[in-house]
Amino acid sequence: MIITERLEHYEKLMRLDKPIGILLLLWPTLWGLWLAAGGMPNWTIVWIFVLGTVLMRSAGCVINDYADRNIDLYVERTKDRPIATGMVSTKEALLLAAGLSLCAFLLILSLNRLTIVLSICALFLAASYPFIKRFFVIPQAYLGIAFSFGIPMAFAAQTDELPIIVWLLMTANLLWVIAYDTEYAMVDKTDDLKIGIKTSAITFGRFDVAGIILCHIIFIGIMVGVGLIQKLGVAYYVGLGTALGLIMYQYHLIHDREPARCFKAFLHNNWVGATVFTGIVLNYIIKITF
Repeated sequence: MIITERLEHYEKLMRLDKPIGILLLLWPTLWGLWLAAGGMPNWTIVWIFVLGTVLMRSAGCVINDYADRNIDLYVERTKDRPIATGMVSTKEALLLAAGLSLCAFLLILSLNRLTIVLSICALFLAASYPFIKRFFVIPQAYLGIAFSFGIPMAFAAQTDELPIIVWLLMTANLLWVIAYDTEYAMVDKTDDLKIGIKTSAITFGRFDVAGIILCHIIFIGIMVGVGLIQKLGVAYYVGLGTALGLIMYQYHLIHDREPARCFKAFLHNNWVGATVFTGIVLNYIIKITF
């Protein structure tokens, strides 16, 4: 196999051709960086976190496909993944995941000790998540913790502290992750039932749509509380209001549980995260300007 073909398989394995996971992991990290720094983050730290997010999400995808190598062939959406089809060996996959994780860790080494310690916890969560769905009935909650770890790391990097607002943001993001990853799980629900994989879409049963909407609403509610504690302005709440409107549109997409529309709703969460971030940024721009 020529080098370009090998690189294409690695790209597919790392999901670089599908950046939605990077974006969903990045938005809450950016919320944390801007809130921790009062709207003026250290740009070196910002770039470290952006690059680290890309690397760790890529490593997580490789580990996930390694863990699911004997399952993906039986799921319509994943049957053509590189490890499942034998285009990338398990040894290659493990070496790639290790290399990506090492690069991310080297980036973090330039930051303070608290951030480094938290990065080790984040690595453990990312590496263990793919195996959790074998026995945990709501693995989306575990994923939510993993996808929220950029928040305490952001505060640690900027302030060397973990104030109470960190835990509120993590809780809000945890609920948001459960909501959008349940939408994602609804796409594979039929296949997952056949092969015995546990997901929130299966655990929630006929209350899957209600559970998604409830998680989204509580997420917005906690984010309102974050705004009050941080004394954020109108721009932030306009952002949250817009995000709520986007969530209402997602209900329109998922209420009939049609897989293609559920997947569209999952992808749509990128705009929810971006809208919240825009509200935070505009809040500080207005505050600094006026």
